[in-house]
Amino acid sequence: MPSRRMLLTTGAASIVVFVSLYGAGRALRSDLTIARAPWLTAGNGFTDPRLNALSFAILAPSPHNRQPWIVKLEGEDRLSVYCDQNRLLPETDPQNRQITIGFGAFLELLRQAAAENGFRLRMTPFPEGEPQPVLDQRPIAHVQFAKATGVVKDPLFDAVLTRRTVRTVFQKDSPIGLEAFKKLDTALKPSDGYFEWVEDPENVDALKDICNRGWLAEISTANTHHESTAITRIGAKEINDNPDGISLSGPFFEGARLTGILSRQTMNEPGSRAFAGTKEFYENLINSAAGFGWLSTSDNSRAEQLNAGAGWVRLHLAATQAGIAMHPLSQVLQEFPEMNDLNEEVHDFLRINKPSRIQGLFRFGYAKSPPPSPRWPLQSRLMES
Repeated sequence: MPSRRMLLTTGAASIVVFVSLYGAGRALRSDLTIARAPWLTAGNGFTDPRLNALSFAILAPSPHNRQPWIVKLEGEDRLSVYCDQNRLLPETDPQNRQITIGFGAFLELLRQAAAENGFRLRMTPFPEGEPQPVLDQRPIAHVQFAKATGVVKDPLFDAVLTRRTVRTVFQKDSPIGLEAFKKLDTALKPSDGYFEWVEDPENVDALKDICNRGWLAEISTANTHHESTAITRIGAKEINDNPDGISLSGPFFEGARLTGILSRQTMNEPGSRAFAGTKEFYENLINSAAGFGWLSTSDNSRAEQLNAGAGWVRLHLAATQAGIAMHPLSQVLQEFPEMNDLNEEVHDFLRINKPSRIQGLFRFGYAKSPPPSPRWPLQSRLMES
């Protein structure tokens, strides 16, 4: 094992672009033009600096791509961020820890995008107190935009539009290497948590085993597996209509859907081809890892979860700039009863002792960059003032 540390006003231009893409996608229905439109419209023609920054923030990663953020614009320079209670994951994320981490990534991208235009953010996390034991109607953060001189742009921002979560098999015999992991570590700020890693075969194989058993526990537990299949979008039409959740797109999935081999129902049936294929697909992803990294925090407070989200997206942006593929493996960190033993095992194996907590576990490797993940348009994430 490595030692610790070593190891509501949108610009007219944006609306025109979105409407054009929406019409094209509706007509074709064979691609994901609609679902991917927010990646093309980010920073495009917004007259309000808050909306400009939000157009990048909505591209943040989130568990099961739930995109749980709702934003209320207030006055001329403020906004509040809330959690959409309909986008929680009560079975796989019963304490809303992963959802909160997603908000941390959202706020970090908001900060970076605002800095690009010379704005400093005054951010107050959980201004009405940390919601426990689950998130509620209280705001996640109050944010004020302040135009200032000398605002330093973040060098990681250049990778925001090319960042991808790579859910494919990584290249064989392509190690990451110690120096590459050390360089990723430099992307973190002191508040972002502790990043550690393994890249030697013995420890990588041990983590593959733990992660495979975690995946088996999730898919074998009816409630957690059904939660995932319920928000699985199969084929372009479903994804364009609901650009969140788990997306399965491309000719293979379209064909499997049309023949009835692949559906949410068949994915839930142990012994079916769809169930077996889902299980094998994810096992292949885990087993192709060239290395593993994890992000831990000193405790498991909501504030630290937000910090971990900022660290998570900063690591991912740094990996993108380095040409390294990164994919979170969240199963063994989940808090449902059937996962408790594995959760403790991975913490023991990685020597993370309470009150410290692993907030993210990632596989690293090399792979071709995929197209961007689906996103709801910014307009759909704004609350009536």
